[in-house]
Amino acid sequence: MRLLLDTHIALWATFDDERLSQKARELIVHPKNEIWVSAVSVWEIAIKSSLGKLPVAISAAQAEAVFRLSGYQLLPVEARHAVMVETLPTFADHKDPFDRMLVSQALSEAMVLLTADARLPQYGETRVVSA
Repeated sequence: MRLLLDTHIALWATFDDERLSQKARELIVHPKNEIWVSAVSVWEIAIKSSLGKLPVAISAAQAEAVFRLSGYQLLPVEARHAVMVETLPTFADHKDPFDRMLVSQALSEAMVLLTADARLPQYGETRVVSA
């Protein structure tokens, strides 16, 4: 299975956070699964880190290095990912541009999005695994 980790899941896995479910842990360490982290997540970490809004002390550069050391593959943002965002449904309770790009990437790349965000399954076609 090709798993795209939502930003918080990538951080939780990196820091062995107790909020990461056992199911998510098993999926991440399963040898047959490909684990991906998006450049969008690194961007989100950079913004939140610079604003002091991350619950952990890590820079975007450190996060990228740790993700690579953890064996995660980095997914770049491509124009087709951005184009697909425009076709996603809009919801009054969810307008997060980072999440919308992750949904778009998961759809475009036929990946399963691993997240603890209960709002993401509302995007219908997206295969989301709750963490």
